[in-house]
Amino acid sequence: MKIAIVHDWLVTYAGAERVLEQMLICYPQADVFSVVDFLEDGQRSFLNGKKAQTTFIQNLPGAKTCYRSYLPLMPIAIEQLDLSNYDLILSSSHAVAKGVLVSPDQLHLCMCFTPIRYAWDLQNQYLQESGLSRGLKSLAVRWLLHKVRLWDVRSAKGVDRFIAISHFIARRIQKAYRRESVVIYPPVDTDHFEFQAIKGDFYITASRMVPYKKIPLIIEAFSRMPDKKLIVVGSGPEFAKCQKLATSNVTLLGHQSAEILKDYLQRAKAFVFAAEEDFGIAPIEAQACGTPVIAFGKGALLETIRGIHTKQPTGLFFETQTVSAIVDAVERFEAMDGAFSPQACRDNSLRFSVLQFRQNFVSFVASEFAAFQQQKTIGTC
Repeated sequence: MKIAIVHDWLVTYAGAERVLEQMLICYPQADVFSVVDFLEDGQRSFLNGKKAQTTFIQNLPGAKTCYRSYLPLMPIAIEQLDLSNYDLILSSSHAVAKGVLVSPDQLHLCMCFTPIRYAWDLQNQYLQESGLSRGLKSLAVRWLLHKVRLWDVRSAKGVDRFIAISHFIARRIQKAYRRESVVIYPPVDTDHFEFQAIKGDFYITASRMVPYKKIPLIIEAFSRMPDKKLIVVGSGPEFAKCQKLATSNVTLLGHQSAEILKDYLQRAKAFVFAAEEDFGIAPIEAQACGTPVIAFGKGALLETIRGIHTKQPTGLFFETQTVSAIVDAVERFEAMDGAFSPQACRDNSLRFSVLQFRQNFVSFVASEFAAFQQQKTIGTC
């Protein structure tokens, strides 16, 4: 069986690349394809020596730093990849990877992180955050995203089965493509984030400082609770804004190594998280350390955190992305001292372990390929 794995773009090692890494461990014989591959030498280890076969966008001016600007060309670029010699196509897609062209004799399974966020239900949020909500430039971008949606729906028809990374994303796939999907949660390195039962007197949040993560909101909430300490790990475009909002009880550490992050996660009283996530790795890493989570109650976090009404809760939710809601949630958390067992947090995190992902993914692919082969055999009788 010849296998091709198609990834959107290779420029960093983040959540989607962690999944790609495990897919390659499950199928080390697979060849890798991508729109572009600009990984530095020190970032390539997760590909196990492989280099992706790329599209013409790889060689366009400025593509290394501004590859996203070539989004209008990505649909036609991904369609030019020649996968005709492969039996099984595994696309790893949050943008265009699922749009590769396949024949009726090839099985195409798509690990879908989300339908293109900025083209579907998050379009208005994307335009506002990018300063493109009004004017001629906004009109041009809206027209482009309309065309992207049309292509996105068309290309979804070339996928035999969708794998969603959460039930939240499964609903988004259903809404965008009118397709059912199976849920296989992404892998989280729960072995690295070891359990610790003894906790300190501080809260922690950790994330890239981009608008949808709402880190300034968390900092502002703790500025209203001067008796409570907050540690903030991460860097990004909103770091300066966070610095201006931080009071003496808030410590901004910037980007930190995985080991330092783990140490803080292990000792924190709770992990505070205000984003609406498609899956959300950081809250699971916190639970793996035995640390409960105070989180915005929307999106996939409702699946990965056990709320206060469950038998063994691992966190509690707030209903709106506001300062007052976060303050109220922290106060409720402290009033429920002893309700959150560190061991329960650890046990819940193991549902998302690397081993669990590998077992679920390989089992699903094998079952689908066997059924596909049987269908082809029946068709020739």
